[in-house]
Amino acid sequence: MLGQLVPVGGGDPIPLLKTPLLIGRRSRCDIVLNFPNISSQHCELAFINGFWQIRDLGSSNGIKVNGERLDTKFLQPGDQVSIAKHKFIINFAPGATAPPPREDDDPFALSLLEKAGLERRRDESRQLRRSSDHRTRRPDPNVPSDDSPTRWFTEEE
Repeated sequence: MLGQLVPVGGGDPIPLLKTPLLIGRRSRCDIVLNFPNISSQHCELAFINGFWQIRDLGSSNGIKVNGERLDTKFLQPGDQVSIAKHKFIINFAPGATAPPPREDDDPFALSLLEKAGLERRRDESRQLRRSSDHRTRRPDPNVPSDDSPTRWFTEEE
C-alpha cells in the first residue's frame, strides 16, 4: 500500500494501492466518489519520486490542498485534500529522502499553449472573470427615445 486517504469527519480510509489513481463519479474510476458535485473524472493522484501529486482534470468544483484551490500540487503527509467539498487527509511514508519535486519541474503542469503565452492559466482566467462584470447595458428598444426616462436592462433579462 502506497498510502491512504482518510475522510475528515469519519469513514473508512481509502487505500492507495497503485499509481496513477483516477478519482471521480464514474464506475470505471479507481476511486469512485458517487456524489453529484464530483465530476465524472474529477482528479488524478500519481506517486512520483516518492510523493503523491494531485492534479485536477478540468472538474467543475475543483480541488484544494490545505484550503488553497489549485490545479496541481505535490502533497506532504498529513495534507488536507478537498475534492469538491469532500475532505480527506492523505497519509503516506515518503519514498525518498529528498523533498518533493518543485511544481515548475513538472513538464505537464502547463499546457503547451500556456508555456507559449497564448493561453492564460485556468486559475488566472477565473480570477479575471470574477473581477469583471460581464453584463452589458443597453437601452430598451421598446421605450421611446424622447426625454422620458430610459429603462436599462442587462443581457441576462
